Amino acid sequence: MTREAAFTVVAVPGGRRAALFAAACRGQGLREPRVIDWRDVLRGSRIHVEPGTFLRIDSPGEDPETAALLRGPGDPERVTGSARWYTAFTAGLRRITAATGQARTLSDTEEIAVMFDKRRCHARLAAAGVPVPPALPAVRGYDELRVRMAEAGWGRVFVKPAHGSSASGVVALQVAPGRIKAVTSAARDARGVLYNSLSVRSYESEREVAALVDALAPDGLHVEAWLPKASIGGRVFDLRVVVVAGRPTHAVVRTSRHPMTNLHLGGARGDLRAVRERLGESGWRRAMEICAQAAACFPGSLMVGVDLLIGAGRWRPAVAEVNAFGDLLPGLTGLPGGAAEGLDTYAAQVAAALTTRVPACAT
Repeated sequence: MTREAAFTVVAVPGGRRAALFAAACRGQGLREPRVIDWRDVLRGSRIHVEPGTFLRIDSPGEDPETAALLRGPGDPERVTGSARWYTAFTAGLRRITAATGQARTLSDTEEIAVMFDKRRCHARLAAAGVPVPPALPAVRGYDELRVRMAEAGWGRVFVKPAHGSSASGVVALQVAPGRIKAVTSAARDARGVLYNSLSVRSYESEREVAALVDALAPDGLHVEAWLPKASIGGRVFDLRVVVVAGRPTHAVVRTSRHPMTNLHLGGARGDLRAVRERLGESGWRRAMEICAQAAACFPGSLMVGVDLLIGAGRWRPAVAEVNAFGDLLPGLTGLPGGAAEGLDTYAAQVAAALTTRVPACAT
């Protein structure tokens, strides 16, 4: 691929992601990518992708107007309404596909849709033999959740909105005779509307927990066993691993004193070298192999972000989620000795697109 290659990006104009990707293109001597506004996509406006360009689809997040087109009017941080969001989002993905023509797509739209449905994503990974936490059959409310937990003999679960992201609405629930505790960033405002408070809190009355789960249930739930996470330095941790062109290129340790390790919820980046030393060379290699195996379930996506749990005790890994837009990790450079050493996540993708055979879509 020559340096005349060009990129088109479906993104929020002026957003962090678009800016970082544009910088990566300039760093490779390429012209500024053309940006298709997610708002135009969601309004059904006519969009055009130039033939022969690389088409990258980025997140529609971090913009209130785009959020309103996806979720409807109201507080963009509210937790409920994710099913409506998903319906609008996947309709937008279909419009992008229809406009793609002979562009070279870096993200398969159907694969993005699967990654944004935790139930479908979990099923795809499990069918491919990727280690994942066990999951319950579908539950439609709190009472059914408790029945399913009792049938499985589980006292601790993660209750996740099927189409949520950034841990919005995720509930870490533990029950025991006479006790219940739910840890989540969801809170109610003065009108009683659930929103993502960006501050993790606990609910310890069954009435509150039942109301929380029942409010989330209409949008669809995915419930997994709560696998105890390994800890280091007195903090539990997991890994976000970015896989580009089938190879793990970047990894960040996310640590926390509560069950959610997301950095925007108070989590902190941990010491990757210390984790690698604890895992040992064979353990680290196995962890990266699992991330590559998870990415292989989405062969039409140049990049995915894999959330990898490292279990307590024997430190066995399992994939919690695969993220279509899991590359927003400013300042993080590639793994030492790897294909992306010295490159950030965006530069690594530009370099991979220029050297990897990316098929053109059929008209």
